[in-house]
Amino acid sequence: MRYPAHASPLEKIWYYVYRLICAAVLLFLITPTLVIIPLSFNSEPFFTYPMPGLSLRWYEEFFLTDRWQGALYNSIFVAVSVTLLSTALGTLAALGLSRPHFPWRAAIMGLLISPMVVPVVITAVGVYFFYADIGLLNTFWGVILAHTTLATPFVVITVTATLVGFDHSLSRAAASLGAPPITVFFKVILPLILPGMISGALFAFGTSFDEVVVAIFVTGPEQRTLPKVMFAGMREQISPTITAAATTLTLLSIAMLTTIELLRRRSERVRS
Repeated sequence: MRYPAHASPLEKIWYYVYRLICAAVLLFLITPTLVIIPLSFNSEPFFTYPMPGLSLRWYEEFFLTDRWQGALYNSIFVAVSVTLLSTALGTLAALGLSRPHFPWRAAIMGLLISPMVVPVVITAVGVYFFYADIGLLNTFWGVILAHTTLATPFVVITVTATLVGFDHSLSRAAASLGAPPITVFFKVILPLILPGMISGALFAFGTSFDEVVVAIFVTGPEQRTLPKVMFAGMREQISPTITAAATTLTLLSIAMLTTIELLRRRSERVRS
């Protein structure tokens, strides 16, 4: 998109300056990631440039050793469980909040998204003392429920945004034709809100997969997740395998964001 033909010289200058500022901010944000990625192929166990050679030894250690693979499997298991649970709960909450004349909508919405506002360390401490009383510390169910608390707000927000333009007369028309509520949901509502549900599910997966603070408080040796192992490795023994793990997580995040953007464009086409 170019500036209008009738733009003044000052507006033309600001057009290029604005884009230069945006590019500089973007470069500042992604430079740490761009620096780490080449180091994951370093042949020597040092975080230094220039690199003496290239090697895949750190990726071999990440994908083939029990320590890293166990943590990766735990993270995938927890993240998938959290995604399924938070998507179901968040979608139900968004559907309820989208109903006309829903009482205390703003207060309930604020309560649902409060885990996004409260510092995660406070949430982690509160969950730790609560789990200590009910016996959920050092269990997979404990970390799944804790991560679901953090991930559900993302589903609520994305599905609620999808439902903003939803025409409730469609569901009423289906009900008037004799369709039961579950049929109305799967045949009318679900196809329209599916892009928002998938986007929320991807955000929920990423939230759980990358979370480390709560995992430090509530997990034990058998439930160690990948971010927790990476954090422990940075404190105890700096290994270049961490750069391979970080590169893998970065590529996963890029794939998720690309999928979300494609879903957003599809949702816009459906609405139009």
